[in-house]
Amino acid sequence: MASKTKDLGSKHRPARLFRRFRRNEDGVAAIEFGVLAIPFFLLIFATIETFIAYAGEQLLANTVDTMGRKIRTGQITYNQGKATDMDAAAFRTAFCNEISIMMKCSDSDGTRLNLDVRKFTTFAAIPKGIPRVGGVPTGDLDTSAFAYSPGGAGSINVVRAYYHWDVITDLVRPYITNVRNGSEGPDYYLMVATAAFQNENYP
Repeated sequence: MASKTKDLGSKHRPARLFRRFRRNEDGVAAIEFGVLAIPFFLLIFATIETFIAYAGEQLLANTVDTMGRKIRTGQITYNQGKATDMDAAAFRTAFCNEISIMMKCSDSDGTRLNLDVRKFTTFAAIPKGIPRVGGVPTGDLDTSAFAYSPGGAGSINVVRAYYHWDVITDLVRPYITNVRNGSEGPDYYLMVATAAFQNENYP
């Protein structure tokens, strides 16, 4: 009889252990945190990076407006024999100083910031859209026509700035990058800011 009871108890032991395991809630919070931590922090990093990128784009746009206003009012001139004359290098330096609070212009190949400052005969002659290599919608920036040649008083000008913004968070990179090199996947986010205007008739 004792052996039967012992055998019966051994048969039900796994079931009792399972019920005890099911009722035991020790470590549940740690397990739940471990499961949710990675997507939670990825979401936080993605939100922060999106906010910073938006702030950087606004800074770029404000700088284009600021530098464009200086050209429009004659505070910056080109090849006029005045103290306000700036060549391409000096203009780029002044532009970089404006955005240096959160954006850097220097990189290994000098392509992080591209500026196009030119005069045109009419507003209709100003190029539209983003120039892409090979005309591919997500291709690299085509800078072959870029120049620095702003006009004088009364001339029509455009200031265009293109900034290479690296996306750090993998979660958002495929959704906000607008430059992709072939099948290698997302590359970077190209920020664009443009100001078109007619210069004042300054002296």
